[in-house]
Amino acid sequence: MANMCTQAGRYLPEYHEAKGNHDFFECCRSPEIASTLTLQPIDRYAGLIDAAIIFSDILVIPQAMGMTVEMVDKKGPHFPNPLKSPDDSQYEELMKRKVDVEVELDYVYKAITLTRQKLKGRVPLFGFCGAPWTLLSYMVEGGGSKLFIQAKTWIFRYPKESKALLQKIAELCVDYLAQQVKAGAQIIQVFDSWAAELSPSSFQQFSLPYLRYISAHLPRRLADLGHERVPMVVFAKGAWYGLDDLCDSGYDVVGLDWLHRPAEAMRIAKGRVTLQGNADPGVLYGGKKAITAVVEEMVKGFGGGKERWIANLGHGITPFVDPDNLKFYFEEIHRLTGS
Repeated sequence: MANMCTQAGRYLPEYHEAKGNHDFFECCRSPEIASTLTLQPIDRYAGLIDAAIIFSDILVIPQAMGMTVEMVDKKGPHFPNPLKSPDDSQYEELMKRKVDVEVELDYVYKAITLTRQKLKGRVPLFGFCGAPWTLLSYMVEGGGSKLFIQAKTWIFRYPKESKALLQKIAELCVDYLAQQVKAGAQIIQVFDSWAAELSPSSFQQFSLPYLRYISAHLPRRLADLGHERVPMVVFAKGAWYGLDDLCDSGYDVVGLDWLHRPAEAMRIAKGRVTLQGNADPGVLYGGKKAITAVVEEMVKGFGGGKERWIANLGHGITPFVDPDNLKFYFEEIHRLTGS
């Protein structure tokens, strides 16, 4: 199976035509635009990829919690008023606020339902959310970061308050993912994009428990809604030290970044989960010879790719990638796995 858990904007020229003059979050809030953008990779790479992922963003949960999030051109997400400390009145307001994600994020569910209608069964549709640790990091840093000074200040100076916020986010993630499944998502993924910023000890305290909370409580929430359990994927970027724990964290699939040796990951997993990954996205800048070499090594490392492996990149596609190189990457996966 070849899947691409990424979105069209970074590499497909047709994205900009469909986006028009709308800003990023306007696209997320328009079911028609979001569904169109979701389908672009499926249409361009027809027959080569096996799933679609809804066009949205992990930061819609902080928005639903009442925080302002802007997408700044050439900079990325920006919180004009990030959380400063537990003494910040905004922290108390966030903790007390009752958030109804069914109402606040209705536009996501409408986009999912519309996309399922447009897909007509061609491939399954992923829903997703950001992991609590990653969302907390954005909420206190005010955006992306290289040093994570504020996030580290929170977990080491205010561990109790940090865990309370992480728990609240985890509960919202459960409800949000359940509503996505209700709307038509057939598989869900939790992205812990900043897991690499945590030491193994800190990962055990501030990330893993909340990933496990989501995997344990989402099936229960779905049952309450009258829905069956769906496959669940977790991707904790950079948490190579946590692979064994992640294989026992309640998810069906564990995503790998390119820091893992596939054969070693298979040895650690011992068949407990399906693995997803894990080529370095940078190979797409290298041309066909480099792509073939990386795919050959990856396929060999995953035992020929015959079972318990979903081919993917080790993270999202980076800017200025030639879409034809991505197509060749997919084609090589199919050629070398005989799929």
